[in-house]
Amino acid sequence: MNSRHFLLSLLSAAALLATGQAPAQQRTIRLIVPYAAGGPLDVTSRVLADAVKDALGVVIIDNKPGAGGNIGADAVAKAAPDGLTIGLAATATHAVNPWLYSKMPFNAATDFTPITQMVRVPNVLVMNADTAQRLKINTLGDLIAYAKANPGKLNYGSGGNGSAGHLAGEMFKQQAGIFAVHIPYNGGNPAQLALLSGQVDFNFDNLATAAPNIRSGKLKAIAVTTLERSSALPNVPPVADTLKGFSIDTWWGLVAPAGTPHDVVVKLSQAFIAALHTPETRSRFATLLAEPVGNTPEQFGAFMKSELAKYEKVVKASGAKVD
Repeated sequence: MNSRHFLLSLLSAAALLATGQAPAQQRTIRLIVPYAAGGPLDVTSRVLADAVKDALGVVIIDNKPGAGGNIGADAVAKAAPDGLTIGLAATATHAVNPWLYSKMPFNAATDFTPITQMVRVPNVLVMNADTAQRLKINTLGDLIAYAKANPGKLNYGSGGNGSAGHLAGEMFKQQAGIFAVHIPYNGGNPAQLALLSGQVDFNFDNLATAAPNIRSGKLKAIAVTTLERSSALPNVPPVADTLKGFSIDTWWGLVAPAGTPHDVVVKLSQAFIAALHTPETRSRFATLLAEPVGNTPEQFGAFMKSELAKYEKVVKASGAKVD
């Protein structure tokens, strides 16, 4: 390249920078994950980021944990609506926290543009296997019958007040018309250890967390919390078979700041949906017992709206609150 061509190249690059434009290959997308690195939400996000690089270019993961996911979600809400910053919306950030926290830094219903739901992970009602055998509980009907015949004798553990396990337990109690004492622990792992040691009678646990102990026979899976059976536990019926309409699982998906142009959202959605349906992605998600969804922005938006309304009732009935 001669000096004249080199000078013209420099002037062209400077003009692009001055107008706020950059060559397409240099534009990267930041995907904000509102939880710490290493968990299922982070791992699945990294899998997708790698899967869309040919369609969208470089997608970098920016972990912003804290305040139950509110810090990261707020960063997405307040980002420029240009399609270069997107984030994860999850059950906690977009359905539970708005009712659990007294003050929210963002509006879950209006501050985001849906892109697509990534996955759902079933929750499962599990009992200590020895406890289930001693109480002769093999089915959900058996558990409900025992609770009604022995009011106040059963208890259940969770990862804390307002956690998914707590809210699932409260929803179960309401619909089944039973009472069981809630015992909150400082996190999901201590709650599972309490169940394994027989300190509590049953838990609603994330299937990915509970699966190893179900396979080993230490925990007995009574029912899954999705409307349909889970491919990971095909012989375990849904709670909904006994309590009509019962559905409470863990989900997360992709959102952009409100006001992101429609054509940009469509491009993002198409790329991520295609990536979610590749055999490689499905296989890698299966190791986490996460079921890919990949719906349209309109479908994901309607789903989040329904989840927000559902959890309003559940959280308020539980009495859980974070100030």
